[in-house]
Amino acid sequence: MTLLTLTDVSLAYGDRPLLHKACFRIERGERVCLVGRNGAGKSTLFRILSGAEKPDEGEVWRRDTLRISHLLQDVPEDTGNTVFETVAAGLGNLGRLLADYHHAAVAAEGGGNAALHRLDELQQRIDVLNGWNINRRIETVLSRLELPADKPLAACSGGIRRRVMLAQALAGDPDLLLLDEPTNHMDIASITWLEEFLLAFAGALIFITHDRTLLRRLATRIIELDRGLLTSYPGDFDRYLRRKDEMMAAEQRANVKFDRKLDEYEAWIRRGVKARRTRNEGRVRQLEKMRQEKRQRLEHPGAASIDLDAGETSGRLVADLRHVTFHYNEHCIVRDFSTRILRGDRVGIIGPNGSGKSTLLRLLLGELKPDSGRVILGERLQIAYFDQSRAQLKPDKSVRENISDGGDYVTVKGRPRHVIGYMKDFLFPPGRIDSPVKTLSGGERNRLLLARLFTRPANLLVLDEPTNDLDVETLELLEDLLNDFDGTLLLVSHDRSFLDNVVTSTVAFEGSGRIREYVGGYQDWLRQGGDTGGWQAPVADKKPAKRDRPRSRAKLSYHEQRELAALPEKIERLEQERQALEKRVSHGDFYRQDKAAITTALTELECLRNEIRQSYARWEELENLQ
Repeated sequence: MTLLTLTDVSLAYGDRPLLHKACFRIERGERVCLVGRNGAGKSTLFRILSGAEKPDEGEVWRRDTLRISHLLQDVPEDTGNTVFETVAAGLGNLGRLLADYHHAAVAAEGGGNAALHRLDELQQRIDVLNGWNINRRIETVLSRLELPADKPLAACSGGIRRRVMLAQALAGDPDLLLLDEPTNHMDIASITWLEEFLLAFAGALIFITHDRTLLRRLATRIIELDRGLLTSYPGDFDRYLRRKDEMMAAEQRANVKFDRKLDEYEAWIRRGVKARRTRNEGRVRQLEKMRQEKRQRLEHPGAASIDLDAGETSGRLVADLRHVTFHYNEHCIVRDFSTRILRGDRVGIIGPNGSGKSTLLRLLLGELKPDSGRVILGERLQIAYFDQSRAQLKPDKSVRENISDGGDYVTVKGRPRHVIGYMKDFLFPPGRIDSPVKTLSGGERNRLLLARLFTRPANLLVLDEPTNDLDVETLELLEDLLNDFDGTLLLVSHDRSFLDNVVTSTVAFEGSGRIREYVGGYQDWLRQGGDTGGWQAPVADKKPAKRDRPRSRAKLSYHEQRELAALPEKIERLEQERQALEKRVSHGDFYRQDKAAITTALTELECLRNEIRQSYARWEELENLQ
């Protein structure tokens, strides 16, 4: 069943086309990943799909009664709202009423006529709007996502806030879920939980992500936004990479052949007056057409070119921690941890949000003093530090000012380079050099911070979450750079593929201040039985996974066999009833009826949808028991 269709959709900002005659459709049950470079227009396309922005040209068709929820890329700012209020806010006026009722119910527990009167008033208003089903849905979503309803959002970590915003998106029971970088600010346990949750999601899903492990597990189709063109690649991510390489090679061959023919025509027209006297007018017209085609060609923007000055060689010993313990207030962050980091080591640091990974980095760098134990730093260390908050960037100043203090040149590897040429290596066009940093996207800010970092020689790279917001192509380039780096690397990351491709050892926070070292990357840590120490991801469904379900019965009972045999026919009948009712609801005269008839029909439609979902779930459950 088609939920949404784009037909010849175009959108441009100034002379920059973000979409050019884009065509796309999404079917129920699909999990589609949207890929493309930072700044290509992926988030803009999401706004068009959700209806928040209109295209310049083309048609956007949405199925009648289609419910779309959009999880934005940015984590919400600190507010005074609780988790329940934030989730309910996605439902508009009814959500505010339900949030008020939630507060009033808490207040009424203390007694008092005013509180009880307020509770009664809100209850009547919710009754009129038939809002109790929505309230139960919010409570169910909060329970499934294991979120504390009354906790202030300001007191939640970045990962919890992402789950709160996901709950807000799910509270509307969407048919189509749009997720923009859902793993940003999430730790590995939360990302693993999100994977399981989305694999069980019954609706359609379109998501943008830089997490290649998540992409490989979820996507049933890849769509790429490249130079304004939208291309669909059926199948998984690895098949997309193969097809993309083939198409790029074919495009390059076609361009070379075209340019060779154009050069021949240009040489012919330049032969002078004698040649032009006898020229073929058709050939001249063809030359003009080829020139126009060359001007309109969408050139590939090229790859980033990132280089790093490793500076002078450090001493063999980089850092030596001996029985280090550190507390923050009453919480033990590091408990009796010892390790030795030598020149050339590539150490990954993993653990849940708030466990103390950044604190460990500061201890390793000598910025914090341990409560007990010793930290011995090596000699001739030149440190480059990438902080996940991007605090080194000045938002109100331009890209040029952040790189070269406003000058035209920057020193790289001891040689002066023009700032425009240097920033081109990091995919910044000349027109962006004087733009304020606050106008840049998240991926552009990360590239800017890397560019600033790599102007300085360093033999010790300390990277705290460098992969957030970077597109996959830049991620792979950064991986190659780090693999060729001659110095020492300390890396905090929740990107499992990035860890596996870069680090040679892993330091894992395993709860209660316990830290252990393992050989290899993330997958090696799992294979060696890494102890999650209480930060194992919660499961998306309380039922055991299919592979873990007990097989206590050899076959279905007689009653269950008959139920299973009848379910396909029942589902087909329910689908026909739902389609007929949806057709009636979508008719222009439907809302001219009295309010009671409209409410009855919409309630019946909602019940049908719920019964269909339950029937599919029961069908799957019985088939798994066979």
